[in-house]
Amino acid sequence: MSLDIARSVAFSGLSATSVQISVTSSNISNADTTGYTRKSATQSSSVTNGVGTGVTVTGITSTVDKLLLKSLVSADSELGAADTTNTYLTSLQQLYGSISSSDDSSSGTSLANSIASLESALSSLASTPSSASLQSNVVSALDDVASQLRETSSGIQKLRSDADQDIASSIDDVNADLQQIADLNTQIKQTAASGQSTADLEDQRNTALQDLASKMNINYFTASNGDIQIYTKSGQALVDSSAHTINYTAASNVTASTTYTGGSSSSGFSAITVNGVDITSQITGGDIGALITLRDDTLPDAQSQLDQLARQLASVMNNVSNSASSVPAPTSLTGTTAVTSSSALSASGSVRIAATDQSGNLVSYADLDLSSYATVGDLGTAINGISGLSASIDSDGHLSITATGSGNGVAINEMTSSVGSSSEGFSEYFSLNDLVTGTSASDIAVNSKILSGTNELQLATLDSSSSLTVGSSVLSSGSATVINAFYDALTASQTFASMGGLAASTGSLADYASVIVSDVSSKASQASTDYTAKETAQSTYANSLSSQSGVNLDEESANLSTLQNKYSAASALIQAINSMYSALLTAVQST
Repeated sequence: MSLDIARSVAFSGLSATSVQISVTSSNISNADTTGYTRKSATQSSSVTNGVGTGVTVTGITSTVDKLLLKSLVSADSELGAADTTNTYLTSLQQLYGSISSSDDSSSGTSLANSIASLESALSSLASTPSSASLQSNVVSALDDVASQLRETSSGIQKLRSDADQDIASSIDDVNADLQQIADLNTQIKQTAASGQSTADLEDQRNTALQDLASKMNINYFTASNGDIQIYTKSGQALVDSSAHTINYTAASNVTASTTYTGGSSSSGFSAITVNGVDITSQITGGDIGALITLRDDTLPDAQSQLDQLARQLASVMNNVSNSASSVPAPTSLTGTTAVTSSSALSASGSVRIAATDQSGNLVSYADLDLSSYATVGDLGTAINGISGLSASIDSDGHLSITATGSGNGVAINEMTSSVGSSSEGFSEYFSLNDLVTGTSASDIAVNSKILSGTNELQLATLDSSSSLTVGSSVLSSGSATVINAFYDALTASQTFASMGGLAASTGSLADYASVIVSDVSSKASQASTDYTAKETAQSTYANSLSSQSGVNLDEESANLSTLQNKYSAASALIQAINSMYSALLTAVQST
């Protein structure tokens, strides 16, 4: 072998080792860089005319197990969904308060405890019915329940609004990831064409891919040209030759009636689209998939349970209040049932309607046979025929009965009346003397006139004797009869329909409230457990991939030491060859 060839071999070894040292140093410095994988310089022998002429670095590469990466991407999607679900259900659980863990039912903060406090206030009032302060306590306790229902309902809708806003924000992140992946596809092809290493660019692309998967479930594969192509669950392209932008506009206002309906352009939540195609139903994983489920299923389920509780609370309280009256009776009673003069009146039995003075003494009255009237207008005419009373249908389409005499009021005893398909009493059917207003948890409230003190709490009953004498007392306060009726209605076992994932059940209002709170608590607990499991699974895959393609500092340090020795050996070889050249030249010159 000539000295020229030997020197060429030594220089190629020195150059290759220098590249390897550079790559190893980069590995060490990037050991903590997210998404970085271990790089290695690939070298091969150079042969000329059958003679070895050194080594050549053919490329800088990293080896990533594609199956492990695909498993990690799937785990990222599952973890993203679990994390979001856990966060939101924890917030939902906090809205409902805590159930007392002791025998003291008032020590908790949940709806069940608030209802128990109302029961306690009624029980106290029953022992001293005439106590103004105890009556006020009952109204206050009922207002606390109604307020808590409204606040919880509002909190649920706020969470739905937050989820909707988070969907929009996450889609912005998804679009950024899609564009980055598309750009990296182009850069990788260009870099490969120029003969340079694409390993670092591939690391960046894999990191963007994992971030994308944490936001939504995807399908992907690597094309023959090296591009990563990404699709939705049903095959809608997100990245092929370019990135396809996902479009979504968050709702400006969210209420219980705000919903998403696939294929509908009506008001509500808009569709998530790409190239004009609705892909909402295709996103079932990742952060966005969880947010959609929370917004459209989990939280509406909670709202429906809350609404059922509110409706039944209003129903049992109003059933009693409409069969009772305050003392003094209110100057007018206006219902909330929508009617017109021509509305058919399907009714039977009799109802007693009276005008009374401030002391509850009779001014006038009549017992009306409801089967005699074909329409609401006919009924109004009959009421107008009672001295001292006037009936009309107001501008909102509600029946209103007013005492015309100064200082007088209107009192009703439902007697045997049965109105409508549900056979409700006369006053209850028209909602003339409701204690609780509203049709759902979002608007349930104590009658504003009672809450403000304009009208008294309905704790008396219009005398039901066969005949009444003008001037006699027909309304008397101080009896526990109506109070006990409120208490019995509140604590009685009722039937609750299957709602929001809960099976049909029976029990008191407080029992159902406890079931609701327990249901939310159970879901929150399960979400926490799922999150822990998904986090463990994702961490396992991430660690496996890191072990396979990540940087091991001990190995890299040992490798660096070896390369330094190789570099020193190559340098020594060059020095030896240079010495040989010098000796040869000296010998030639001396001859």
